[in-house]
Amino acid sequence: MVEAAVSWTAADAAGALTGPTAADDKYSRGVVGIRTGSDRYPGAAVLGVEAAWRTGTGMVRYLGDLRPTELVLARRPETVTADGRVQAWVVGSGTDAASRPPQQTAALRHVLAGAVPVVVDAGALDLVDQAGAPCVLTPHAREHAALRARLGLPGDQPDDDAGRAASARQTAATLGATVLLKGSVTIVATPSGWTARVDAATPWLATAGTGDVLAGVLGALVASAQAQAQADGAGLDAEALGALAATAAWVHGQAGLRAARRRGGDAPGPLTALDVADAVPPVIAALLASHSAPTSAPARSGG
Repeated sequence: MVEAAVSWTAADAAGALTGPTAADDKYSRGVVGIRTGSDRYPGAAVLGVEAAWRTGTGMVRYLGDLRPTELVLARRPETVTADGRVQAWVVGSGTDAASRPPQQTAALRHVLAGAVPVVVDAGALDLVDQAGAPCVLTPHAREHAALRARLGLPGDQPDDDAGRAASARQTAATLGATVLLKGSVTIVATPSGWTARVDAATPWLATAGTGDVLAGVLGALVASAQAQAQADGAGLDAEALGALAATAAWVHGQAGLRAARRRGGDAPGPLTALDVADAVPPVIAALLASHSAPTSAPARSGG
C-alpha cells in the first residue's frame, strides 16, 4: 500500500540544510555546474545562475553558448566559465531538444552518464532514459506528459493531486530518478515511492522564468549535500534527492511570497523571476536560524 504524500514544512526544509562553518571553503560548500540557456533563450542561464548563488553555493561554473555566457558574467562576474570539478549539475533550462546542436547533446549525455547528481529540466528531459547519474527531474505537467509518452506510460495527466502523485511515483520508479512535478501544488516522488507535496505560497509565482530559478536553487542544495556526502566518503543517490527537491520547492515558494509582498506591501502583488531569486537569501537564513530537524524526510543513503 502506497503511503499518502507528506506535506513538506519549514521544519523539514530546515533539516535538509547546512550552513557554512569556519572550516569550509568554496569547494566544501559545493560547486554547481550549470549547462542551461541558449542564444534563443539566454535569460534562463542568468536566472538559474543567480538563484544558485543566492542559495549559498560555494561556486557556480557556467558552461553555455556565447550570448548567455556574456549575460551571466555581466550579472554575476564571480561565476566561473571554465570547465572543472562540480558536485552537481543543472541542465536543460532555456533549451529546446528539437533544435539542440549535436555537440550539446553529446555534452549533456556525458553529464548524465557521470557520477554526480543532475537536476534535469525542460530541454534535457528527452535524454533522461539514458542517464546513469542520480537525477531529479523538474517537469511541468505538459513536459511530464511528453516524458511519460516517450517511456510508454499513459500520457494523459490527472488534474487532482492524488492522481498527479501516483503519476509522478510511476515515472520515478520507471526511471529510477526523483521527480519534482511543478504546479500550484508541487509533487516530489522518489524511486521507492516516497512522496511529498509542497503547496505554492503565492499564485504570483506563475510567471515566466520562475522555473529556471527553482532549478538553480535545487542545484545549489544538491551540490552542497553532495559535497558533504563526498567528505564522508559517499555520495547522494536518487532517493536522497527527494528531501532536497521538496526543500527547494519550499524555499522557492517562500521566496516568491516574500518577493510578492515586498512589491505589493502586506498584500502580495506581481513579481518577476529575478525578484524571487533576490528573496532566496532571507528564506535560507531563517531556516538555518531555526535549528529544526526533519520530521518526514526519507533516509539518505550513499551511492
